[in-house]
Amino acid sequence: MSTNVFILGAAEGGLHFNGGDIIFQLVMFIILLALVKKYAWGPLMGIMKQREEFVANEITAAEASRAEASKLLEEQRELLKQSRVEAGQLIENAKKQGEAQREDIITTARAEAERLKESARREIVQEKEKAVSALREQVASLSVLIASKVIEKELSEADQEKLIKEYIQEAGEER
Repeated sequence: MSTNVFILGAAEGGLHFNGGDIIFQLVMFIILLALVKKYAWGPLMGIMKQREEFVANEITAAEASRAEASKLLEEQRELLKQSRVEAGQLIENAKKQGEAQREDIITTARAEAERLKESARREIVQEKEKAVSALREQVASLSVLIASKVIEKELSEADQEKLIKEYIQEAGEER
C-alpha cells in the first residue's frame, strides 16, 4: 500500500509526466552528442592517433638505434680483436728483428775480433822477425869485432872465453 500512496501523492503533488520536455531534452542531448563528436571527439581521437604513431615511431627508432649500437659494438670488438692480433704480430716481428740484429752484431764483433787477432799475429811475427834480424846483425857485428880482436892479438882459450863474455855483456847493455 505504500507504493500506491506514493504514486497517488506524486500525481497529486505536481509531479506529472510531460512528454514534450522529455523529447526536447532528448533532442538537445543528441545535438550535444553530435557537436561533441564533431568538435571534441574527432580532434581528440586525431591527437590520440598522432600520439600513438609518434610513440610507435619512437619505439621503432629506439629499436633501430639499439640494433645500430649493437652492430657498432660488434664492429668495435672485431676491430679491437684485429688490433690485438696486429699488435702481437708487430711485437713478434720486432722480436725477430731484434734477434736478427743481435746475431748480426755478434757476427760483426766476432769478425772484428778475428781481424784484430790476425793483425796482432802479423804484427807479432813482424816484430819477431825484426828482433831476430837485429839480433843477427848484432851477432854478426860482434863476431866481426871478436874476429878482429882475435886477429890483433892471439889469446889463450881462457882469454878468448873472457873476451866473448865481455862482448856478449856489452851487446846486452846496448840493447
